[in-house]
Amino acid sequence: MKIYKFNNCKNISGTKLKELRLKHNLTQQKLAELLQLEGLEISSKEISKIENNDRLVQDFELFVFAKFFNVSSDLFYKTI
Repeated sequence: MKIYKFNNCKNISGTKLKELRLKHNLTQQKLAELLQLEGLEISSKEISKIENNDRLVQDFELFVFAKFFNVSSDLFYKTI
């Protein structure tokens, strides 16, 4: 699978994820633990990579992020 980049980034949602995480006073580790309770198998290392735009984000992951933070999934696309 070819990995594409936009403006040298692998995702456009990492910045918003980090903003929401910090707004809720969560560490990457704590967020990973809470997302795992929601059924998303993700590690703090993967969250770091997403926030640094070094990892692709699956569509289902965006929906879990949106559900967890009680925001619209569209919010993650408004960073362009």
